[in-house]
Amino acid sequence: MSNDIVGIDLGTTNSLIGVMEAGFPILLADAGGARLTPSVVHFLETGEPIVGAAAARMRPVDPRNTVYSAKRLIGLRGDDIPAEDLPNDYEILRQSGQALCIQIRNRLYAPEEISALVLAKLKRDAESALDRSVSRAVITVPAYFNDAQRSATKCAGEAAGFAVERIINEPTAAALAYGLDKLREKSRIAVYDLGGGTFDISILEMNEGLFQVLATSGNTRLGGDDIDAALVAHCNLPLPDWQKREIVIEAKHRLSTEDCVAIDVPFIEGKHLRYELTRAELEKLARPIVQRTRAHCLRAFADAKLKPTALDEVILVGGVTRMPLVRQFVAQLFGREPNTSQNPDEAVALGATIQAGILSGAVREVVLLDVTPLSLGIETFGGLMNVIIPRNSTIPIKAGEMFTTAVNNQRAMKLKILQGERELAADNWTLGRFEIEFEPAPKGVPRVGVQFEIDANGILHVLARDIRSGAEKIINLSSAVDVSDEAVEAMLADSLEHAFADMSERVWTETRLKSEEMLAAVTEAFAVAGEKLAPNEKRKIEEKAQAVREALQTHETGKLKAANAALDEATQELAALIVEQAMVVSGGKEKETLAPGTRNDE
Repeated sequence: MSNDIVGIDLGTTNSLIGVMEAGFPILLADAGGARLTPSVVHFLETGEPIVGAAAARMRPVDPRNTVYSAKRLIGLRGDDIPAEDLPNDYEILRQSGQALCIQIRNRLYAPEEISALVLAKLKRDAESALDRSVSRAVITVPAYFNDAQRSATKCAGEAAGFAVERIINEPTAAALAYGLDKLREKSRIAVYDLGGGTFDISILEMNEGLFQVLATSGNTRLGGDDIDAALVAHCNLPLPDWQKREIVIEAKHRLSTEDCVAIDVPFIEGKHLRYELTRAELEKLARPIVQRTRAHCLRAFADAKLKPTALDEVILVGGVTRMPLVRQFVAQLFGREPNTSQNPDEAVALGATIQAGILSGAVREVVLLDVTPLSLGIETFGGLMNVIIPRNSTIPIKAGEMFTTAVNNQRAMKLKILQGERELAADNWTLGRFEIEFEPAPKGVPRVGVQFEIDANGILHVLARDIRSGAEKIINLSSAVDVSDEAVEAMLADSLEHAFADMSERVWTETRLKSEEMLAAVTEAFAVAGEKLAPNEKRKIEEKAQAVREALQTHETGKLKAANAALDEATQELAALIVEQAMVVSGGKEKETLAPGTRNDE
């Protein structure tokens, strides 16, 4: 039997699972290459329930038989939660003094049974990825979960087939993931965790690897779900709430990086409906919800008998913290810019995995020696540098990302390891190169996990693993810390001198890559559904696509962005046709085609 202990973040919206491999915390992907598993379960009329992304796709189709946000209900009784705070898409039985139950197709389910189905899928995915059985787990919970909620979470893990070795607090896991337990001899941090369904603020003190929670506060019914509900109510679209929800959430995600988005709803009463939503409108709706976290933060400070100025770091965790509004709010409340160096969706899972490694003996105590003088990363498509370990990160440190291919039937990925502060790979120092091979597949399908580790001696170890086959390569490079002061100063001076030109070139490159992706998507979409378009619609798309090709020759970012936007708008009807076809089930499998102007990373 395997000695692996997996780390699991059982989230309200998404869940993740990881394992320590060759000293690295690796988050495991499912058969489709996705690490995030939606915490959603759909119950069919006959047969086993479906879990994860497939279940999430059924939510707008059959909401009464699709359960989401079970974490908000786990371990609670009818008296513990007001009726207005319950999800209203599916039926929940709420009786005083009795545990909450979910009624689906004439059967009652406890919330922990729903969570157990999610955990069982994570277990199957992990065993498939590792090609060995796993039966022991560390599972995270919000720090303010009470005994009943913790016990229910443990029961869920056991029902899924795990021996639950430890239930640990999410902020502790997040701190582990950020490596702040090794930051200095003694440090104090705040972990601000705003997820899909819960909010948690914890203040921790760490001293020589020992964690002590000084204070914690939070709300099990405060999170991104509330923002989504407010946004659905605000958008006056002639659609059922469950259908409107899917559309406006996609728009909400885009507003983290855009100031205004257009919501297109085709063929409503014979008309094509367009609704514009601005970031200002979203922030007006979200601000009262985000500000509800303020009282919890102040309470935590009062309980810890500390002021914000006594903190060494503020960590952001949870997908909602991607919103610019949340980051601004945290910066103002805590009097410092928050730490955003890690993926907020994955920090807790990585910490759980590290904790699992500590319990299994895969992770041992290390000693702080130094910091990284310059950023470390790899070259990505388009000749850009993707930073994995930022400059001035405390060592020892581990960090990583998942990468995919940009060309169909690619057989290998060449990795160039870089050090420096410039935006373009060519302007930074090359520390090493190597290649990892994998089976040819369509672009975007292969998944290669790249993990960087700087050990206590300042030696950089790079691991690359093909998630599908498990094939991996590990190389040890010359010291990433032993760089002369003169060389560091020269690199920093260059980065400042060329900052504007570098950023302009990066923006152009990213815009060019988007153009090329959209043009390829249009070609693919025409092949799939082009014959269903009216001739004038197809001609309009072809004209906008030609305008993008012409703008690509100008090296004018503004002109190319405008051409991209025009093409995106022109393909809305084509995108709708593609989405309709994606819902068609053929041979028992759903066919999915990425439509122009859509994203597949939410």
